[in-house]
Amino acid sequence: MKAIYACLLAAAGVMSAGAVQADEALAKSKNCLSCHAVDKKVVGPAYKDVAKKYTAKDEAMLAEKVIKGGKGVWGPVPMPPNPSVTPDEANKLVKWILSLK
Repeated sequence: MKAIYACLLAAAGVMSAGAVQADEALAKSKNCLSCHAVDKKVVGPAYKDVAKKYTAKDEAMLAEKVIKGGKGVWGPVPMPPNPSVTPDEANKLVKWILSLK
């Protein structure tokens, strides 16, 4: 029985790692990493800093900002809109970013 649980946990870990890689690939494909990095400020804030500041209750607001852009929260440089990002992609990106705590 313990072996079954261990296998299930291992499988869940592999699946989670795959999702994280897929969402990082999505960020690359949408050019998010041109202005952001996971662990350091580039033009915009580091994704780990975003994850520290926000929680799951902020997901909808953040997804909207991914698509429509924003300004003033992280300094004077505005984030441009990203109309090529779909709402589903924005939600995936936000969930990935918030998982980087």
